[in-house]
Amino acid sequence: QVQLVESGGGLVQPGGSLTLSCAASGASLDDYDIGWFRQAPGKEREGVSCIGDDDRITYYADSVKGRFTISRDNAKNTVDLQMNSLKDEDAAVYYCAAGGRAFCFYAQTVGVMRTDFGSWGQGIQVTVSS
Repeated sequence: QVQLVESGGGLVQPGGSLTLSCAASGASLDDYDIGWFRQAPGKEREGVSCIGDDDRITYYADSVKGRFTISRDNAKNTVDLQMNSLKDEDAAVYYCAAGGRAFCFYAQTVGVMRTDFGSWGQGIQVTVSS
């Protein structure tokens, strides 16, 4: 079983940038499709981005497309989410999750992310404030 830990969150001003990192132990992340989700208080969990196990598929929600970039660093066994031009509505707890090889293909094809990823990190806070 793969264990996931998010890092890199914190406080940023509107228009600023943060990079979140999802680090794994117990398995190699390049064997999994990796998704990033977020949840703000009182709101439903939202799928943000997804990267396929072989890096050939990426998905971005319309709300973050053009501002966020997902990538792998296999040497560090991490998946990163670079967040630029942050807005107030980006504030949330962000989670990374590991799933099977078809998860990101589903997101790319259907336009929404699956929520039945097998392993989840503990979440990390991103606050956008002046």
